[in-house]
Amino acid sequence: MSHTVRLSELGLTLPDAPMPAANYVPTVRSGDLLFVSGQISADAGGMKVGKLGADATLEQGVEAARLCALSLLAQVKAACGGDLDRLEQVVKLTGFVNSTPEFDQQPKIINGASDLLADVLGDAGKHSRSAVSAASLPFGVMVEIEGIFRVR
Repeated sequence: MSHTVRLSELGLTLPDAPMPAANYVPTVRSGDLLFVSGQISADAGGMKVGKLGADATLEQGVEAARLCALSLLAQVKAACGGDLDRLEQVVKLTGFVNSTPEFDQQPKIINGASDLLADVLGDAGKHSRSAVSAASLPFGVMVEIEGIFRVR
């Protein structure tokens, strides 16, 4: 099944691929691997800011990670000439969670992204992953996730 069709069935819409906020490029391709720069938790309504374990809930963090996953897919689509079906495999995600030293649920937060990718892509969405705490993230966002994807 087409990845775009599956997104539609799930009621999901990809945002426009976010533009870089500093001196870097959104993607770099090496062979069949596409490296996507960190995508922050934001949507059309703005950035999702907060610190897990202080002023943001687990549910808000999971939703923030889902937004990052949608932005990652948008970047892949843009890098593949607008054809998301050229995505063959999510290889690796690295998720950063803006959290207090006591907060230890980073994997649950990043599951928001992992679950979304598996729902949209099936087996192609299964990946290796790291989920780590960060004392702060750009603009105070809750989550930032970078990814490596195999594309054709």
